[in-house]
Formats: sequence, C-alpha cells, structure tokens
Amino acid sequence: MGGSTGGGLYGSDIKSLEERVKQKLTAAKNDSSRHVFISFDHEDLNEVNLFRGQAKNDKVDLQFDDHSVKEPFDSTNADYIKRQIREKIDRCSVTVVYLSDKTASSKWVNWEIEESVKRGKGVVGVYKGDKTPANMPPAFQQNGCKAVKWEHAALMKAIEDASTKR
Repeated sequence: MGGSTGGGLYGSDIKSLEERVKQKLTAAKNDSSRHVFISFDHEDLNEVNLFRGQAKNDKVDLQFDDHSVKEPFDSTNADYIKRQIREKIDRCSVTVVYLSDKTASSKWVNWEIEESVKRGKGVVGVYKGDKTPANMPPAFQQNGCKAVKWEHAALMKAIEDASTKR
C-alpha cells in the first residue's frame, strides 16, 4: 500500500497558525498588566476576601489575577516569609494596597510596598468609603502612590496606569 496523503502544512495553514499565535501572545501581554499582589493588614482579611470575590464575578467589570498571600505562612522566620512574598510580587506588575485605619501600622504592608517599588512594580491603594484613611503606610506616602476609592472603573484605571508607569 505505501504512499502518503501528505499530512504536511500548507502555506495558508501556517499563516493561520501564525496569526492565532500572535493573537494569543498579544492577549497574554495585555493580560499581564492585571496580575496583582494585594497588600493588606491581616485584620482586614474579610474586606480583602470580598474584594477578591468581586474580581472573580463575571458580572462585575473588576478583573485581575490575584497572586497575593491567601494563607499566612506557617513560619516565624522573617527571611523565609520575605522570600515567599517576593516570589509572589515578582509574578505581578502591580501591588494593590488595601488601605484602612490599620494599614499604616502594619510593618508587613510597609515592607511589601517598599519591596514592590524596589522590584519595579506599580503600587496603587484602594480604600472603602468616601475618604482615604487619615494615616497611610510611610512607604505609600514616600513613594507618591495614588489611592482610589473602591469603585470598579476607577480601580481598573488605576491598576492599568500603575502598570504602565512602573
């Protein structure tokens, strides 16, 4: 029996594949600006979980991939914890700081902001209510980070802006 039915790719098939790959790469590049690390005081976990949930809701315009710490690290070794957090920050382009009255006194939030800036990541704050908390983390203020109200359109714009200005 022998013979072959070809099985090779035609020029039009190659062009079609090239175009699909280009589209996927462009989509992946655009999507990378929405990978965020959320920095927050542990006492604000319930609020942050609500925030995370809204980003997963298909009916809401708030969209991002959350690469932040979901469970506290089972360690008292600060160097180990910092290494783990750095890895998460490195996967993102923007750090979103959940601002509350407790945030300014959190040494971890301040360190995460400093580390994000040092690693070339955009940093933006989000707050609930009509005005920003009276006290902000020192690194947030020192680096001139922008804070926006917890409002989907404003936050998405701030994330995009922070991503492009890093």
